[in-house]
Amino acid sequence: MKQSILILLLSASLLYGQVAAQIDSSLLSSAPADTGKTKSLNMDAIYNRPFLQGGKMPVSLGGYVESNWQYLATDGISKGHQFQFRRMSLFVASSIARRVKFLSEIEFENNADEVDATSNMEIDIEYAAMDIEFHPLLNLRGGIILNPIGAYNQNHDGPKWEFTDRPLPMTRLLPATWSNAGMGLYGKRYKGNWMLGYECYLSGGLDGRILDNEEGKTFLPASREGNARLLQSAGGQPFYTGKLALRHAKVGELGLSTMQGIYNAHTEEGVIIDKKRWSRIWAVDFNTTLPVAGTSITGEFAWIQVQLPQYLPQQFGSRQCGGFADVVQPLLKRPMFGFPKAVLNAAIRIEYIDYNVGTFNGSDQNKADDMRSIMPAISFRPVPQTVLRLNYRYMLTRDLFGNPPSKTGGFIAGISTYF
Repeated sequence: MKQSILILLLSASLLYGQVAAQIDSSLLSSAPADTGKTKSLNMDAIYNRPFLQGGKMPVSLGGYVESNWQYLATDGISKGHQFQFRRMSLFVASSIARRVKFLSEIEFENNADEVDATSNMEIDIEYAAMDIEFHPLLNLRGGIILNPIGAYNQNHDGPKWEFTDRPLPMTRLLPATWSNAGMGLYGKRYKGNWMLGYECYLSGGLDGRILDNEEGKTFLPASREGNARLLQSAGGQPFYTGKLALRHAKVGELGLSTMQGIYNAHTEEGVIIDKKRWSRIWAVDFNTTLPVAGTSITGEFAWIQVQLPQYLPQQFGSRQCGGFADVVQPLLKRPMFGFPKAVLNAAIRIEYIDYNVGTFNGSDQNKADDMRSIMPAISFRPVPQTVLRLNYRYMLTRDLFGNPPSKTGGFIAGISTYF
């Protein structure tokens, strides 16, 4: 069935072979003036993509692809040279009416983002939502939505980043590209150099797999396994997700967000079988570009609280935290290799995860179970929509008791492009 969906989409794209590449301005121009400004927030990332449109056809197509080579070793042990097809995403968008639009994203993905991952290819509908715009500050969105927890979850397209891997805290602490069936409101207001935006949704959420998983610890990304969350909520109640973002054209964007709800199945056929247990996530994100040097700085940090059953051992953390920071410095902006506006960048990413914040019961000894990583990078952009990347990863991983860390290091090279 999944393969059939992909074949149908590819066949549809061939029907538009004679098209002119352009940004589908109709997706934005149908909105009121405030939602159509060129200066945008992270919440606009799902529509700020290149699309192909054939003549006056109401449907626009787009997508991106990522592929990598890597050679990594952990404590001197390596799997050798690995060639990885990470993902291909297809976008299908339509301006149904002047203030009604639809966008979907279907992704063929291999979960090898994680340095210790095994192959697990799958095809998912990552996003499929309709927007109805009533007013710049009041718009309705429903379908399969991307929960706006942090910024990366909505602004995750590979060609936008100088790094081959998605940030570890976004894939191993939070469930990256986390989407759910849901509905809610969003809006924004633009005045002078300032822009204010908000989103609030009711949706499905996490489930009992955040505790019952192969990791043997509190692990929120386990809830991404399978698509049952698109049909039912484990706790029988909606998760609440909200975000407030403020941007100044000369300073940058600051976002504050939260997602919380009941994650466990506490009733069965009307009979109470367990107490309700909640999970809460808070996140802060920031991005800016320094005007003189053109240095880009992007960061995100998240805090997690999970109400645990008392019988669980201490390896399960009720509090977790982590985040990342990227710094990207353009080195050359000039014609290179026949590309008139090519850019060569140097970059560095710092990452941190703490799966178990706190001390052992009856002791002042801190729990460890954490990860630290640094990734220097060189990237080359022949055109803005295409990037060639070379990264080096150095990562330290400690167990719960803080024993000497395992060390992972190696090179990763890859390409990513919109199409």
